[in-house]
Amino acid sequence: MYSDSRGLAITVSDGSSVERFDAVVSGYLGARKDTPDHVAALIADDPRCVLAFCLQGYLLLHAGKPECHTRARAVYSRAARAAAGDITVRESLHLAALQAWIAGDFAGAVDRWEAILSYFPLDILALRLAQFMTSYLGRSAAIRDSVSRVFPAWDMGVPGYGFVLGCYAYGLEEAGDYAAGETFGRRAVEINPTDLWAAHAVTHVMEMQGRPRDGISWVGDLHEQWRECNNFVMHLWWHQCLFYLAMSQHDRVLELYDSSVRGQSTDEYLDIANATALLWRLEQAGVDVGHRWEELAQRSAVHLDDHLFVFADLHYGMAVAASGEEHSVERFLKSCRRFADSGGGTESQVMAEVGLPVAEAIVAHRLRRFAEASDLLLPIRELIWKIGGSHAQRDLFEQLLIDSVVRGGRGELATTLLSERTGRRPHDIWSWKNLAAVLSVMGDTVAAAKAHAEVVRVMGEGASSKRIA
Repeated sequence: MYSDSRGLAITVSDGSSVERFDAVVSGYLGARKDTPDHVAALIADDPRCVLAFCLQGYLLLHAGKPECHTRARAVYSRAARAAAGDITVRESLHLAALQAWIAGDFAGAVDRWEAILSYFPLDILALRLAQFMTSYLGRSAAIRDSVSRVFPAWDMGVPGYGFVLGCYAYGLEEAGDYAAGETFGRRAVEINPTDLWAAHAVTHVMEMQGRPRDGISWVGDLHEQWRECNNFVMHLWWHQCLFYLAMSQHDRVLELYDSSVRGQSTDEYLDIANATALLWRLEQAGVDVGHRWEELAQRSAVHLDDHLFVFADLHYGMAVAASGEEHSVERFLKSCRRFADSGGGTESQVMAEVGLPVAEAIVAHRLRRFAEASDLLLPIRELIWKIGGSHAQRDLFEQLLIDSVVRGGRGELATTLLSERTGRRPHDIWSWKNLAAVLSVMGDTVAAAKAHAEVVRVMGEGASSKRIA
């Protein structure tokens, strides 16, 4: 039995495998694009390393594709055979977490990782995986709490401490503690300037606080550090586009869309989600996006029956709805209904409760049936968190609701929803712009002028000042 760099027992054939496993875990935490190759090489050289099999399975499931899901099942079978001898309790729990994820039991997978952390708080792999899956369960406070529980066990003397700070930063941000989130995120980047996840956490703080100029500078100053990172870099460029969009710099948004967000026609669900959410926002701002929907619709059409993450399903549906392909749209809705009725794990329940009405609303909105879209979304608006993703990502669906209400001519309700939103996000430019427009249409010139003054305020000095509360 050997121990890894954090003193945790690991089943391997020799000490060199331990070093290699530590390296691939660091690669995963750092979003390095060569991590899958290094994991495969380690397994080929040391088929006793159960945790390497588990990490390979996790990486495949991260992809959110049926073919990768099938491959993950095969990896699990190989891991189970490798575990036929003596393995540690920690390794057994990782194997059980992989099995639960494959079975579609997201909460069960999280429970296994949390069990690992309760006994082995230095298992940084379990920590990061628990954060990933808790995010897709939409449990914002739990994203923070998962790290909080183990944080006292960590310090600068433990390898990977910077990555833990980055995880903590993201959890704090999602739980609404923006000051602490930014502090921890900046510290993580100081320790490791290539830490994409930590940089991402700070970007989220700036998005939620309505600080587009700060966000533009932050991403602009760091992006050269991310050359060896995987496609998650495109998500940071998506954030950069949101900052430019808030400043109404639409030409710059389209430029970055073509060069960095969708510079490659990839098949990854997060890349497609980034692009879809951005094009939708551009259109609502009155921007002609040209033929860009067509490429996304073609990519999305082959994924309409995937149903591995409801979050991804909804973005695929948005892309095909925007393309106007009636057959694909109908196939999408039928597939969502079948999946909602299947009872097949965590995501089918989410689809039944929340995903299906959102999917139907997406289609209704595209068909300009705004009253129908509003009626579908209003009863479930407090449940949208179950779709998963971050606050910034789920904001697309809140904007979809508000836009439907506004375009449906329900001025008083639109005013209510936008007033609630400005209360939660007092520096959000989109909120104030839309509130000013709605009040103006309703003839309330005094209130409209006040809302417009807020637009000027948040786009001025406030939009570029560091907020710590």
